[in-house]
Amino acid sequence: MRRLIENLLPTNKQKRKWTAILITSVIAGLLTVLGIYGIEEYGGALFILVPFFTGIGPILLYGIDGKITKTEAWQLGFLTLGIFTLFLIIFAIEGLICIAMAAPLGLIINCIGSLIGYYVIKKKPEVSSATFLILIFFIPITGFIEKEKVPKLTSVTTSIEIHANANTVWRNVIQFPQLEEPTELIFKTGIAYPVNAKIEGTGIGAIRYCNFTTGSFIEPITIWDEPALLKFDVVKQPLPMKELSFWDIDAPHLHDYFVSKKGQFKLTTLSNGNTLLEGTTWYYHDISPTFYWKIWSDFIIHKIHERVLHHIKINAEK
Repeated sequence: MRRLIENLLPTNKQKRKWTAILITSVIAGLLTVLGIYGIEEYGGALFILVPFFTGIGPILLYGIDGKITKTEAWQLGFLTLGIFTLFLIIFAIEGLICIAMAAPLGLIINCIGSLIGYYVIKKKPEVSSATFLILIFFIPITGFIEKEKVPKLTSVTTSIEIHANANTVWRNVIQFPQLEEPTELIFKTGIAYPVNAKIEGTGIGAIRYCNFTTGSFIEPITIWDEPALLKFDVVKQPLPMKELSFWDIDAPHLHDYFVSKKGQFKLTTLSNGNTLLEGTTWYYHDISPTFYWKIWSDFIIHKIHERVLHHIKINAEK
């Protein structure tokens, strides 16, 4: 197999370099499409193994004859990742914001792949073609395995002290008027943010509508303990963001991959007469690796909480 692949690749170094880059980029793109639209899984296969493949793949092809420098290895990996990313943008597979969010992880994994590829070529070039082919099959197999995982519910809590009594704060919690335009950079990128909240009815069973730029969260009240605790389920939610792209992208990860399940506002009267207001959101996301995407999710939810709590504080203190 190694001899066959070596004979198929150009002998000219420059031509072999670009052939290795393009072959790896196209295969990585096809594996990504298969993972997203075929397997319907955003996990380690997509965010770890594919960037790893863009790092190691071109090196295994270009250096199949055992000749490559470490500088060439880095260059091949970065160029392949760059062309693969352009593929995602040009063919409207992903938008700029999601690519930017995945970039730190992807760059690190790509570097690791390039380094491992370099040492494979230096130590055992005879296994390069087999390694390349094994990775092509291993990536979708991993995607199918990951599809069986069950996402776990997690929570984010943000708090603020308000110079007003609990009854006043409560009135501004259950519904609040239009918020000002955001100044935070994160909300200027397409991430959805709250604009106002309205409520129909009072007590358990009342329906609260928290309106975002992409639609409304519909929140039936499950606990109405005035003026201490308002708890609600989330039975419907809007898209978490509108992708920045040259095209109109409706990526699968915008639907049911980040799911808000319930939330609450807790009011505690402090010794100084002020009110401590805590907002909590329970959510899960069906995207891996969890440790990485939880950083982004928690950060965005905190920013949403801060926007709402600060608005409630301003109105209550008036």
